Amino acid sequence: MAGGAVFAVSPSGRPVPPGDPADVLAHARRVLGDLPEHGIGADAALARVTTVLATGGVDLTSPFAVAHLQPPPLAVAVTADALASAGNASLDTYDSGPAALAVERWVVAALARLAGFGADADGVFTPGGTLSNLTALLLARDAAAARLGVDVRSDGVAALPDPVVFCSELAHFSVARACAALGIGEHAVRTVSVDSHRRMRPDALAAMLRAGGTPVAVVATAGTTDFGSVDPLPELAELARAHGTWLHVDAAYGFGAVFSTKLAGLVDGLALADSVTADLHKIGWQPAAASVLLVRSAALFEPLERSVAYLNPEDDRAEGYDGTLGRSLQTTRRPDAVKVAATLLALGRAGLGALVDRCHELAGHAAALIAADPSFELVGGATLTTVVFRYRTADRSLADEVNARLRRALLRAGAALVGRTEVDKATCLKLTLLNPDARESDLVALLALVREAGSAAERLLEGAA
Repeated sequence: MAGGAVFAVSPSGRPVPPGDPADVLAHARRVLGDLPEHGIGADAALARVTTVLATGGVDLTSPFAVAHLQPPPLAVAVTADALASAGNASLDTYDSGPAALAVERWVVAALARLAGFGADADGVFTPGGTLSNLTALLLARDAAAARLGVDVRSDGVAALPDPVVFCSELAHFSVARACAALGIGEHAVRTVSVDSHRRMRPDALAAMLRAGGTPVAVVATAGTTDFGSVDPLPELAELARAHGTWLHVDAAYGFGAVFSTKLAGLVDGLALADSVTADLHKIGWQPAAASVLLVRSAALFEPLERSVAYLNPEDDRAEGYDGTLGRSLQTTRRPDAVKVAATLLALGRAGLGALVDRCHELAGHAAALIAADPSFELVGGATLTTVVFRYRTADRSLADEVNARLRRALLRAGAALVGRTEVDKATCLKLTLLNPDARESDLVALLALVREAGSAAERLLEGAA
């Protein structure tokens, strides 16, 4: 891998263990055994857990592990993460981990600069993009309420009249989940249609913004999960400003484009947002979790502000003894920024950019192979690192069932881990290419496995018919 080595826990040669799911899980339980009364000792315990992970886990270093936005982590990040665990620092207060606090602030500042934010920007690490999006929408909800003179923290969301949140019809499901958790309800979500490039349509958003309600936020997506498509951020930012509403960019997938000089233009307009989600355990090659919520100004965190006598009393804070309790929904929070700092220092922007470019090249090659193969239908790709396609069947009425079955057959055999999704109510397959060590020949071999599994599934169904 250019610029860094990946860390393998399960170097089995197979992306996943073969077998029926119930059998695989039962085998792992048998290896672990019953809870011992007196323990078996550290060495034996580690050996047993290692056996479980090595024989029954996913091998993300396999070029045939292409189902999810789940990369093989960089060895430098794994090592730094172990160091962070050994220190057991927490980020809520200064005296729970001053060095870790400094590291997070350094990483947040570096990522904010890459996003194009100014000196007032701030941010916080979270356990994942879902929590980053939830936190962003909490801040947006309270900002919308404040504009109406409502204090949601004391009066509750019932005091906020007809709240609405706008997002693309391809936005991540965590947007609806966040609205449910924040008390404004999933019914508050208004999905906006997309264009032929699967990007939110500004004209459709403009019409919906004029339709009434209290706009809480416009949620743009920079890197849809299936297609990697990026909504037109500058146009959406202009509309959000015109209607006095918060713009959040869910760049959990697409933020990694900022490392690449070739692809950074895809996410032009990040700096126009009020908040941005970035998941470095996707394009960033970090062990999960490594999500960051960036905001254009530290003042936007005000709704989360807390001073607690036993953690961060006001007089201590005035003397500089403060942490991140007022930036997060968590109290105890592990220093996930340590592994990111080690990676940024080890590879720099250019090194990470080379990994991004390599995966983008692989996706382009895969798309070309699929488009040229009469056994397949190319559905979408490769804006970032994903390619969506279908296995073609002679009888089109069998296509959905064949595509579903062939994926399960590959999974059960432990031969390949291919993604699945639905596009226009059709079952599709997806390649998520985040292993920069993969070769073009690996893609040829992978597609041959898909073709063979599809042919077998098609014959089986035709025979049954």
